[in-house]
Amino acid sequence: MAAASASAGNAGEPRLVDRCIDAAARCRASVEAWRRQRRSLERLPGQLADALLSRLAARRLLSPSLLEVFQHSVQEIDFSGNIAVDAEWLAYLGSFRYLGILKLADCKKVDHSAIWALSGMSMLKELDLSRCSRITDAGIKHIVSIDSLEKLHLSETGLTDNGVMLISALKGLNLLDLGGIHMTDKALRSLQVLTQLEHLDIWGSEITDEGASILKAFTRLRFLNVSWTHVTRLPPLPNMKYLNMSNCTIYSIRGGDSEVHIPLQKFTASAASIVDVDEVFSSIVASSFSFLDMSGCSLSNLYGLQKMKSLEHLDLSLSRVTDDAIEYVANIGMKLRYLSLKNTGITSQAPCILAGTVPNLASLSLAYTKVDDSALVYISMMPSLRVIDLSHTSIKGFTCVEANSEKILSLPLLEHLIYLESLNLEDAPLSDEVIPPMASFRALKYLYLKSDFLSDPALHALSSASNLIHLGFCGSVLSNSGLLQFVPPAQLHVLDLSGCWVLTEYAISSFRSHHPMIELRHELIQELQPSHIGTSQVRKSRHLPRAKTKVFNSSADSSRHSGIFFMDQRIKYSREKMLEIQDLTQSNSVLHDVQLPPELRRME
Repeated sequence: MAAASASAGNAGEPRLVDRCIDAAARCRASVEAWRRQRRSLERLPGQLADALLSRLAARRLLSPSLLEVFQHSVQEIDFSGNIAVDAEWLAYLGSFRYLGILKLADCKKVDHSAIWALSGMSMLKELDLSRCSRITDAGIKHIVSIDSLEKLHLSETGLTDNGVMLISALKGLNLLDLGGIHMTDKALRSLQVLTQLEHLDIWGSEITDEGASILKAFTRLRFLNVSWTHVTRLPPLPNMKYLNMSNCTIYSIRGGDSEVHIPLQKFTASAASIVDVDEVFSSIVASSFSFLDMSGCSLSNLYGLQKMKSLEHLDLSLSRVTDDAIEYVANIGMKLRYLSLKNTGITSQAPCILAGTVPNLASLSLAYTKVDDSALVYISMMPSLRVIDLSHTSIKGFTCVEANSEKILSLPLLEHLIYLESLNLEDAPLSDEVIPPMASFRALKYLYLKSDFLSDPALHALSSASNLIHLGFCGSVLSNSGLLQFVPPAQLHVLDLSGCWVLTEYAISSFRSHHPMIELRHELIQELQPSHIGTSQVRKSRHLPRAKTKVFNSSADSSRHSGIFFMDQRIKYSREKMLEIQDLTQSNSVLHDVQLPPELRRME
């Protein structure tokens, strides 16, 4: 009993502390009340001081003068994206005795002169100035005086080769991020004295193979990002765990030394051109290799994959992969958990090949492919699936054995997937009659639908989907009465009705009033504004801009969607016809036909 009581007490402590911090950061008056107790704050434990400072910053209650109260207690500060932070703020931060981590990424007012206040800080181990574009070589002169630095982030700043070469004075660095800086081979050579480096990010630089050859000096290097550079060959890096060569032309990752094998765990080669596939894959220790991203590669030969039995994550989206190459994916087998074949040349034959070979696959994307309902029977044989993306496919939700024969619903096949949490069927030609079976998917939490064949009965059918948290029902012919008669599932947090063009402000406002705990998304939400008495009122104007968004053009099948545009369908109707559509009353029955005007009815 005593043990249980103690356990309950310990569980309640974080909640009590959080409530105290929340009360202290409630408003300016509450801040002023405890600000006078400066001495007690000096003894505040670092973890609590960090939390209180973070809460004040998030609520915009922090000012430069208030920072002084925390100078003897705070150990970590994250002001990333705070546009108010400038030289005055840093003048106070420079006196923080125990500050170990300072993150100022995207603080646009921070410049080289402001950094002067940080000179000589003795406890600072990590400094993040990413995307502070006003940081120049002059600011680096102040940074290199911080001998304690171990991690330095300077990506997308105003540094040149001269500034980069100054960084060589920080001998204790183990992480250096210089991404997006146009440094050359000369600057990289100057950094080879940083023998403690384990993480080096130089994406978007002017580094060539000649400069990359000095990377072998970094014997502890575990992370390397040379994406968007001129590097085509890397020297042997025997401790490399993560490598990013996206948008590079790749010949070799071990300098042509066939005796060396790289113990890579993650390899990202998105939109890269791999010249010698066998050379690259044979360089990798297969037993440790778990993550491969080759999205956007022109590669179609996947022969080397069949030896990668430890792969857990494989992204082949936007590539030239066809059904013929899927057998090599199937050979990966047991450990594969994530697979993306989005926007490739596969058909329903691909899931057929995979069925029974990837029993632990948890996430599968077949979006923007030619798969149809015949694939669902094979997908249902992948028992561990939690996330399925079938958007922009030919899935109709039914099959016909012969022309003009009775329809056989296909989506019920997915009911066998007892772990399925997320299903995306956006822009698949689904109709009302195929939706009801999805309400019985026991684990389904996220469902995304977008089809102008859907209307009120389809939405009502999903009322019994008891575990739904997020429901997307976009681009459908949903009427006002259909929305108001909808009984949301008990767990629903988000209802996305974007593109449901028949709906009016009245229906949306009424639904929000009846279901205040549900976040409703629709283009007309911005036209609703709170009135002076706290209720919502509708603006008189409801003119919407004409939607003219071009459909994503698949690189795998560019002719399929080219030249197609979405347009606001309301322009086809007179005001009287629109009012007639909006005031339609629907039966509560899920499967009854929707009584729409003839011009809104769609033929299968």
